[in-house]
Amino acid sequence: MLEKTGSPCVLVVMGVSGCGKSTFAQMLAERLGCPVVEGDDLHPPANIAKMASGTPLTDADRQPWLEQIGEQVRQWVTARQKGVLTCSSLKRKYRTVISNGHERVCFVYLKGSRDGVKARLQERSGHFMPPSMLDSQFATLEEPLEDEIVLELDASATREELLEAACAALRGLEGA
Repeated sequence: MLEKTGSPCVLVVMGVSGCGKSTFAQMLAERLGCPVVEGDDLHPPANIAKMASGTPLTDADRQPWLEQIGEQVRQWVTARQKGVLTCSSLKRKYRTVISNGHERVCFVYLKGSRDGVKARLQERSGHFMPPSMLDSQFATLEEPLEDEIVLELDASATREELLEAACAALRGLEGA
């Protein structure tokens, strides 16, 4: 997991819709002094319309979106620039497209319980993903395995606790 990476330069905040990716990614990027990209902003309009109607995306729907996210990651890695990006990254093959296997990319997994995330989704307004899609998110989720570069955090923690845990883990890698 994370101890294998050395110091990552690109952090991809991942997890099911409603786990707090966007808010946490913004806070993390501010703390690290680096840019943040909201992965949802890179979806083509057809994907957003499909999800807003309550229809889960297929892998074919996701592929161009994942490739665009992967291109942003590659740009940061090539420039040796730090960056934070949000993307659900629910399947291992999605994470592979995004990271291209580069050891300078770390997925920060906000792991939440179905009930905890459901409560957050019901409080959220103004997002295209309806709470009814939560079951499909959990059905699609392939939890990261030991051979992936991942920092797993408990999504039920406060935002400040998440931020401190992530920064502590990253500081621990600076000397590695």
